[in-house]
Amino acid sequence: MTTIGTILHGVTGRMGYNQHLVRSILAIRDQGGIELSSGKRLQVDPIIVGRNADKIAALANKHGIERWTTDLDAALANRNDRIFFDAGTTLMRAELLSKALDAGKHVYCEKPISDDLQVALDLAKKARSSGLKHGVVQDKLFLPGLRKLALLRDSGFFGEILSVRGEFGYWVFEGDWGVPAQRPSWNYRKGDGGGIILDMLCHWRYVLDNLFGNVKSLSCIGATHIPKRVDENGQPYACDTDDAAYATFELEGGVIAQINSSWAVRVRRDDLVTFQVDGTHGSAVAGLTKCWTQHRVNTPKPVWNPDQPQTIDFYKTWDEVPDTQNFDNGFKAQWEMFLRHVAEDAPWPYGLEAGAKGVQLAELGLKSWAERRWLDVPDLEF
Repeated sequence: MTTIGTILHGVTGRMGYNQHLVRSILAIRDQGGIELSSGKRLQVDPIIVGRNADKIAALANKHGIERWTTDLDAALANRNDRIFFDAGTTLMRAELLSKALDAGKHVYCEKPISDDLQVALDLAKKARSSGLKHGVVQDKLFLPGLRKLALLRDSGFFGEILSVRGEFGYWVFEGDWGVPAQRPSWNYRKGDGGGIILDMLCHWRYVLDNLFGNVKSLSCIGATHIPKRVDENGQPYACDTDDAAYATFELEGGVIAQINSSWAVRVRRDDLVTFQVDGTHGSAVAGLTKCWTQHRVNTPKPVWNPDQPQTIDFYKTWDEVPDTQNFDNGFKAQWEMFLRHVAEDAPWPYGLEAGAKGVQLAELGLKSWAERRWLDVPDLEF
């Protein structure tokens, strides 16, 4: 058994705690590590780092984590801790990752890796030249629903892919009427790195690039639909950044993708995010876990008649793709990939270059909104 020390920063937040600490690192620890290609097992030895000693001490005690600290510099100085992971705030991320690289650590992080493209590019170049392993979370590629879309694409089910339609979002409560919001208030403050364009266009970049074709151009308009909310302490505050984004993308090969992202929309669809892919031979609709298909030979032939109620139940004309394999938690699956990449140089396509591409698309989305025009997405040089 080989053990790898892993510094975890920012795991007291919702995403860092649930997906990265509990469902990934601790799940890997509790299953006895992961098996390497040599047949040996690699176990993780986490140390959690944060500013609030009481909070991280309680977290460590709750989950049987032996090591915790408020001293990041001391953690980075420990040669036995080879990986640094960050799920803290966007505005701190690039500086923390750069510091970890200087300390000789392999780095892995949430996205966005920055709110500034030049900073993201400089960080990716630094990581590449360091010779250290580096990566950014691309979690939606590991969702069962999107993995089924990839299977359909690879099988030729769609024929020629024509278009992609994405709908993401749900109603985030305003924090009044006695109902607390489901998202932290910093999401709605530009100065804290908030805004749905910065958040979600980083996701849509890697989804589109990896599943349907590289993004070549885009048009995006944002909105601040809910201008006032109530924060975690019950105090009203002004929302000064976008809570919705409506974007159209032109992909390599002529595919057109349209994706709506909103924290101010009520859900009447199969899941909180759905992607519909239409092709010459068939179409599919995927959510987080499920996927439905409709082949050309099974496509109904509706006739437009506004004078009579619709007689076709369109939902019933689709067939669900069965689960033919067990899908592990997507964050955990990517963590295991990165650990193998560090331990035995296993394949890894999600370096910080991918993070910079996400920042690029978000920055262009904001620029498109400000200038109210289409923009090309140039190739980045690393």
